[in-house]
Amino acid sequence: MQYLAIGSDHAGYELKSILKDYLLNRGIEVVDVGTHSLESCDYPRFAHDLCVMIQNKQVEYGVLVCGTGIGMSMSANRYRGIRAALCANEYHARMSKAHNDSNVLCLGSRVIGSELALSILAAWLESVFERDRHLRRVNLIDELPNQNLA
Repeated sequence: MQYLAIGSDHAGYELKSILKDYLLNRGIEVVDVGTHSLESCDYPRFAHDLCVMIQNKQVEYGVLVCGTGIGMSMSANRYRGIRAALCANEYHARMSKAHNDSNVLCLGSRVIGSELALSILAAWLESVFERDRHLRRVNLIDELPNQNLA
C-alpha cells in the first residue's frame, strides 16, 4: 500500500490529522482530500472526492472520518467498487479487510478516542483479503442488480 487518501468533515478534522501523521510516519504517502479546518462543512463532498480517486486508481485505499462515521460510510458505499467499512474496534477492521476486502475505513471521531482509532487503523492496514469463498461474495456486491424496492 503506497498511496492512501484521507478525508473528513469538521467533526473528524482533528482525528484525521492524527491519523494522517501516523500514516506519514509509517512511510505511507497520503493524499488529504479535506477538510482543512474546523469550519462546518458537508461530509458527502469529501467522501465523493476520495471515492473517485479510488475508482480512478489514483489511490488504492482511503480513510474517512466524521462525527459518527455513519454519514461517511453511507456516502462512500454509494460508489461502485467502494467497500467502506465503519469500524469501532480492531476485530471489525481485520474482518472488513480479510472477509470483505474493504478499501475504505470509516471512523467516528465522537465515538472512539484517538488511541483506539490508531489501533483500528493499524489492524486494518495490516490485514489482507483472504480471497477464496470471500471473493465470490465480494464480487456479488457489484454484480447483483441495484433494486429500487418501494
